[in-house]
Amino acid sequence: AAMAVLLLGEGNFSFAASVCAAAGPRVVATSAESEREVSARGRAAESIRRLRESGAEVMFSVDCTRLKDYFSPAKRKFDRIYFNFPHCGRKAGVGKNRELLARFFQGCAEVLAPEGEVRVALCRGQGGTPADRPQREWHNSWQVVAVAAGAGFILSAVRPFRAEAVPGYECTGYRSQDKAFCTEGALMHFFTRSAELLPVKPMICEIELERRRVSFQVPRVLVDKINRGFLEPGSNHPVRTIKEQLAAGLSHAFPVQSIDCCLSLLLGGHLAGGCHSHVFWIILSPEETPSAEEMAPGRARAILFSHVDCHRDTDEGVQEGRHIPEQYYLRPSLLPHAQAIIKSAAFVPGTLYVFSGPVFRKCRISPHCMPVFHEMVFVCAVNRGSENSCIQMLVDKIKASLHALHETLSDFKLSISLQEATSFAAAQLSDFAALESQLGEAQFFLWMEAGAEGCSQQRRCLGTVRVAPGGLAGSDLVVVFVSLNLDLVAMLMCAIDDWRVLWTSDERFLRQFPAGELRLFKSFSLYPPSYKHDVSFWLPDGEHFDEVAFHTIAREVSGESVVSIQLLDSFQQPGTGRHSLCYRLTFQRGDAALSRGAAAAMQQRFREEIHGRLGLTLR
Repeated sequence: AAMAVLLLGEGNFSFAASVCAAAGPRVVATSAESEREVSARGRAAESIRRLRESGAEVMFSVDCTRLKDYFSPAKRKFDRIYFNFPHCGRKAGVGKNRELLARFFQGCAEVLAPEGEVRVALCRGQGGTPADRPQREWHNSWQVVAVAAGAGFILSAVRPFRAEAVPGYECTGYRSQDKAFCTEGALMHFFTRSAELLPVKPMICEIELERRRVSFQVPRVLVDKINRGFLEPGSNHPVRTIKEQLAAGLSHAFPVQSIDCCLSLLLGGHLAGGCHSHVFWIILSPEETPSAEEMAPGRARAILFSHVDCHRDTDEGVQEGRHIPEQYYLRPSLLPHAQAIIKSAAFVPGTLYVFSGPVFRKCRISPHCMPVFHEMVFVCAVNRGSENSCIQMLVDKIKASLHALHETLSDFKLSISLQEATSFAAAQLSDFAALESQLGEAQFFLWMEAGAEGCSQQRRCLGTVRVAPGGLAGSDLVVVFVSLNLDLVAMLMCAIDDWRVLWTSDERFLRQFPAGELRLFKSFSLYPPSYKHDVSFWLPDGEHFDEVAFHTIAREVSGESVVSIQLLDSFQQPGTGRHSLCYRLTFQRGDAALSRGAAAAMQQRFREEIHGRLGLTLR
């Protein structure tokens, strides 16, 4: 079918006539003025005649902020909407023009097809994005990306507006005044619908654990991340492409046995000191017939035989030292499963055992630190004295496998290095893993440096190498464990600068990786707006402030829309000794529209939650 095109705010209809010649008869061209006013000017009458002869519909006195009033429901499916050089007229300030754009985008949302596009041409500097040369100060611009976000749109592309490339186009001014808009340096902004940020609903999950059926609630921060199936057969997600390439490459040097199924997401038992706040604790309940409330439309129920966790973020029994029977937590690593396999009778020295799957860790907010990621663990037992050669062979094959994938990425540099753990301070590794002390001491860290030619290189710690005794009495075996964060590998190799994009539900992400092919990622949301909100509070007297819990609550209430949390000030009141902290939260989404109002609502809810759950006294 021919593309349905709507043009708004036409001055003399010359742009519409040119579009109609290229797009065909399904064109609706409109003006805010009456037909008598428009026809009396310049070549407008000729353009209107050409449009009508071509089968296009021409409409007058159309208010661009009330579009649904002019079209029946059957006709509210435009594939493309144009609005060139919108303006309130005369000396209207930036505030009024922002309001015009905001109402215009709201109107577009009601008549645009799901995969449609809105194109808005603005004069130099008006948009307020880095694409403008020069870029105006934010407060002095029309803030086009932020106002579009209010209607659920993201900026997907920006290109120069070239009037000379539109045959027959003559630019006019506001309401066809003699002074035309200046098109030099003008930009055409391309907006598309954002994936909707849906509210998180409680999820009750059932699992089989130690031959019992139990149920519990998934923590809110993980509801949209659990059971995504990125590593499942048929997935073309980059993490699966990398996993398969690594497994294939290592199979040329070792007999390989993959163990991906039947790995419980729940672990139990003792945790080393300092690790309690970094894991997701669960409270198990015996499985019973679900109540009517549990099965109501607002509550999701899933049957999972390999993972999940509880709704609560902290375990009061752990915090207060009380004994809680049958403590379980979501696995923070696959290493405990790997350590268990070496004690089984089926364990064969010299065979490379490969484990992969999602793991879960509470962590502070940063673009490269995620509460869930896909880990890949390699385990091999060798004779004592040959562990270094085994490590070198493993690392060489990992390098070769990733370089083979890298060859498909043009103008892209990639380097991998193995360095001793003793050469790095703990502060350098804080983003890599919060539970390394509980998982055992690492002897080496695996680093990757990657980036496009001519751009700054990103360097990240991707994994660890450990060597441990074989565990069998009288055995001369040692076991080599190599752990990799597949998500970080994918981010570096595909030039993805925020883990939330890797986990986005927007289909435009996976479309960039057909049939599992690795490519450099191209953002479909340019210059996303950010909103800063500060919060200050008094700490409870004599109690430890759990900053990880503070960050986790921010993740929950914002649906991962907080991109950073910065400590601005720490103050101790003279005389009383009371301690106050002030933090700045920056709200921003790289994969979805986030409006100013939505960010403000998230901040208000965050204030309420930290008061109620952490006992903080807001200032």
